[in-house]
Amino acid sequence: MRQPLFAGLVVDENDQPVEVAYVGDEPCYVVNDRGFRRHIPSEQVDRQVLDIMRQQIEGHEDLLSEQTAKMLGQEDPFSRAMIYTQLRNLDKQFEQLLQTGIPEEGRAYLGMMGFRIVINLHGEVVRVEQPGIASDEGDDEG
Repeated sequence: MRQPLFAGLVVDENDQPVEVAYVGDEPCYVVNDRGFRRHIPSEQVDRQVLDIMRQQIEGHEDLLSEQTAKMLGQEDPFSRAMIYTQLRNLDKQFEQLLQTGIPEEGRAYLGMMGFRIVINLHGEVVRVEQPGIASDEGDDEG
């Protein structure tokens, strides 16, 4: 059975954890709306988050592939090209991720790093909190 991609990492606008439930075999995030439990198909939220991530990556594939290769200790041109290709094919990567999910340990690690998704009552992503990731929203320091 498919799992919500970001289970345990989603909160509502009141900073309350969002539960996971199933309607049939469809995974949902459940937002508590003053006692009314709103079931939002998880794929609706997960795709919004993946789209935000795609926007952050697009145009930075060269730098990201170089930095990833360094982190992996694989700085040869072949490895960098493979990583670059994967970054250029994010749609395929994200579709596969939606099918396979993020392992529980991966989600736990993201949570420990402060990664969180804030959604409203309608399942719209209000913001994605990614500590250590620079924001383009005018948060310039200086």
